[in-house]
Amino acid sequence: MGCGTSKVLPEPPKDVHLDLVKKVEPFSGSKSDVYKHFITEVDSIGPLKAGLPAASQCANPCPGAPTTGHTEPPSEPPRRARVAKYRAKFDPRVTAKYDIKALIGRGSFSRVVRVEHRTTRQPYAIKMIETKYREGREVCESELRVLRRVRHANIIQLVEVFETQERVYMVMELATGGELFDRIIAKGSFTERDATRVLQMVLDGVRYLHALGITHRDLKPENLLYYHPGTDSKIIITDFGLASARKKGDDCLMKTTCGTPEYIAPEVLVRKPYTNSVDMWALGVIAYILLSGTMPFEDDNRTRLYRQILRGKYSYSGEPWPSVSNLAKDFIDRLLTVDPGARMTALQALRHPWVVSMAASSSMKNLHRSISQNLLKRASSRCQSTVRVPVSVSALVLPLVLLIALPLQALLFPFLQLHECTI
Repeated sequence: MGCGTSKVLPEPPKDVHLDLVKKVEPFSGSKSDVYKHFITEVDSIGPLKAGLPAASQCANPCPGAPTTGHTEPPSEPPRRARVAKYRAKFDPRVTAKYDIKALIGRGSFSRVVRVEHRTTRQPYAIKMIETKYREGREVCESELRVLRRVRHANIIQLVEVFETQERVYMVMELATGGELFDRIIAKGSFTERDATRVLQMVLDGVRYLHALGITHRDLKPENLLYYHPGTDSKIIITDFGLASARKKGDDCLMKTTCGTPEYIAPEVLVRKPYTNSVDMWALGVIAYILLSGTMPFEDDNRTRLYRQILRGKYSYSGEPWPSVSNLAKDFIDRLLTVDPGARMTALQALRHPWVVSMAASSSMKNLHRSISQNLLKRASSRCQSTVRVPVSVSALVLPLVLLIALPLQALLFPFLQLHECTI
């Protein structure tokens, strides 16, 4: 959800040492990196619109939307030829062990490919990150800091890591079941009970992370993937590029302004020191979307969007909310509370009556039609938008008029300015 939203990359703490629990293949070559020109291919598809189901993405970037990064010339080679080029330029240690099958994802500083282990024929995903760029290095370090520590059924697993002088190859589990909302749209039925099954898995993963001192800081639907296409598939949490990992006993407060705008908690926007409760706010947004196909806070104008978030103003109007139980709404209300101290923890959310009972007392009415229509309608309207606002140093300064409308406590904090790579 949220076409064209951008992330703000945090700078990971430099005084945190974490033990490695996964195999690491260190760089053993010469200082001259023979693969330094690997990422010269440019994106023909353009960045996916953040938050929209992949099935509902436009075939081309939104009309009039400015592109980021490079633009591929019209004479780009076919997809198969590009994959062959990637395969030829991968580090030999990687290709000796894994057969590169397909390019499945692109980022500003990364490429994700589907691979197959040459001996076991087990499929995996390899995320290749260019670490010669500061931003890529920071995202890589942040993600590895988390993935080397975690082992949970609902969190993406790191298998091994290969390092070269200018890039890192992260071998991870391959999630083949698609994004959360793709599955909902494809299903013929979706009830509150289905929603609680999803939330139970996500909440259990978040509870585990928080117990380890890890805050995801970018929870959103497109980072929740089904492990396989089957109806009994688990959901796994992915993308830890913005995560914060603290050792037990460390100061639990964070200060970095980062995340995806529609999911950012109020305390982050006013630059207050914050805790892992920011993840719970994001889960409240996800639960709201899960039950309606709409966003609780949404506006193309960032000033108005942040005003909504800071005031915690949302409503249960329109379909399918009249058919949604009061217990489900209570669950959302206890997460989308502006006061982080009053927000449910992951454990408390798992024990909420609506989740514990798996919505047994709720209406079993099929919400699928309304949710799917809302998701697809929003995807269509966002793809017709002619403006995409990137998060940058100068583009997201909160104007004075917004602060005038806020409670007095907000006046105690400086204007909102989302910086890339700031602490």
